[in-house]
Amino acid sequence: MPSIADLQRLLDKSPNDPDLLYGLAMEHAKAARTDEACAHFDRCLAADPTYCYAYYHKARALEAAHRITEALATLRAGLTAAKAARDNHALSELTAYLDDLDA
Repeated sequence: MPSIADLQRLLDKSPNDPDLLYGLAMEHAKAARTDEACAHFDRCLAADPTYCYAYYHKARALEAAHRITEALATLRAGLTAAKAARDNHALSELTAYLDDLDA
């Protein structure tokens, strides 16, 4: 996986590329930089509201930071997006995660 610096350089050239934004968010999440991760997940979702796994992994980052209410809201938004995109696989994973987290 490219480093944060590598991804940022690529993003500077394509600031609305959802794949780059998602990759950068994931790298920040791995480094436990929740606010930076969430900001990039949000930019990813602004660029492509149907990027369902951005909702899933944003919720994971929020859960890791003990921000459960925000994680639940993110998962619910992801369910809406997955239904709209007719992405049954994402819908299944988001539903299972929401059920686990909301228990």
